[in-house]
Amino acid sequence: MPSIGVAEYYAGKSIFITGATGFMGKVLVEKLLRSCQDLKTIYILVRKKKGQSAESRLETFISCRLFENLQKQNPKVFNKLRVIPGDILEEGLGISAEDLEELEQECQIVFNNAACVSFKMPIREAVNLNTVGVLKTLQLAERMKKLVVFLHVSTAFCHDGVEILEEKMYPSKHNPFDVIECLKWMDDELLDSLQETLIKPYPNTYGYTKCLSEQVLTSFVGKFPIAIGRPSIVIPSAKEPMPGWIDNINGPSGVVYAASRGVLHSMYCTESTKTDAVPVDISINGLILLAYFTALERPKDIRVCNITQSGLNAITWKETSAYWQKYLAEYPLSYSLWYPVATGKNYKIQHQIAVFFTQTLPAYFVDLILFILGKKTFMINLSKRLDAGMEVLEYYTVRNWTFKNDYFKSFETKLSKDEREIFTTDLMLINLDEYMKNYIKGMREFYCKEDDSTLPKARKLHKRLYYLHIALKTIVYALCAYVIYRIYIKLF
Repeated sequence: MPSIGVAEYYAGKSIFITGATGFMGKVLVEKLLRSCQDLKTIYILVRKKKGQSAESRLETFISCRLFENLQKQNPKVFNKLRVIPGDILEEGLGISAEDLEELEQECQIVFNNAACVSFKMPIREAVNLNTVGVLKTLQLAERMKKLVVFLHVSTAFCHDGVEILEEKMYPSKHNPFDVIECLKWMDDELLDSLQETLIKPYPNTYGYTKCLSEQVLTSFVGKFPIAIGRPSIVIPSAKEPMPGWIDNINGPSGVVYAASRGVLHSMYCTESTKTDAVPVDISINGLILLAYFTALERPKDIRVCNITQSGLNAITWKETSAYWQKYLAEYPLSYSLWYPVATGKNYKIQHQIAVFFTQTLPAYFVDLILFILGKKTFMINLSKRLDAGMEVLEYYTVRNWTFKNDYFKSFETKLSKDEREIFTTDLMLINLDEYMKNYIKGMREFYCKEDDSTLPKARKLHKRLYYLHIALKTIVYALCAYVIYRIYIKLF
């Protein structure tokens, strides 16, 4: 057990965070301010906006619902936040000379959390955001005179060719610096034609460029302690700062949202496939502890930590669907296109047939009605975007991923009892039934901005849609039975 506690270690430290305005970044800032209140300063890199001062950008940032409890309990702690206007796409991150001088003299810890999680981003943009951005941040960190640890947030899905991902470094398919150089002279047409071959076996540019960024880190080994945190799928909070907190619909949350709106009705996932997902608050606790242990131990090589579920308290995608349907009836959204009913399909052809009859055909029918009425059509385009998004997710939902996370699990054994409660990383403490209830409720409250006062009306709508759904199914089945009966009469 370390001789100094977590909060005690962070006391007096100045921290620089990229990606602070994102889903994980905001939770990281809130947790540090709440549980390590004696830290000195948190510098957050915020994209420049004309006509907005640093103070107004900070005010916008802390007005997020996530900081609500902290605003009530200890509003003075926000004085420790300092906005650094900049952009990871610009040279030197676009940071002014004055701010750069302050970071060089004051900053001791870097959390590099900036990334674009879009799976459909073209290779040029993905490399610039997820790889070149990391290189620029490392070059900035190299100038920091008091730096004790550089923590890079990667992903557990950045080495798809590896059957069992261990907590260690793996070489990238290509030299990242060669790829960066190629982007300088290749035009977009040539890049587009090469993209699929270039990123193989990755199904998208996200995993490929995150792998390249890990390789970039190896060029800075020996200059300062480096750690890599590899979270798997990050989902709404389990407990902190409020159960079920979420502010985006990336990944599986997008599936839950689309299904809750009555737009998505089928998902291709094998019955035995388990999810590997970690609540955002536990993921952030893991990153804070990883930086803490790395700074204390100062390893010569890059310290790697897979912040993954790895079978602990895991459920299948189909079990997740059952929880969703159970709690959506209790916390339905205020409007839905149709009665929310989505089921997992074991076979691709089964899924495709379901999509055709429950999503594609209804989309054309709705747009036809809108066209006749002289209204703007949208359902066909929405259906196509949904199909494309689900096709990307299939890569992750039909395969059981194997991640080793012994180092991550060891965090609990290295902390005192009090600190284990404050910085918990124990996934076994999660009550799945309660968590899924808060997941659905949180999506409604925090992402959809619907408070409890709208529930009675939403529940009535949910029931009406259910009766309409049953009535339509009955009519369709009756028509099918009638057609079969008429064919039978004619034949026999």
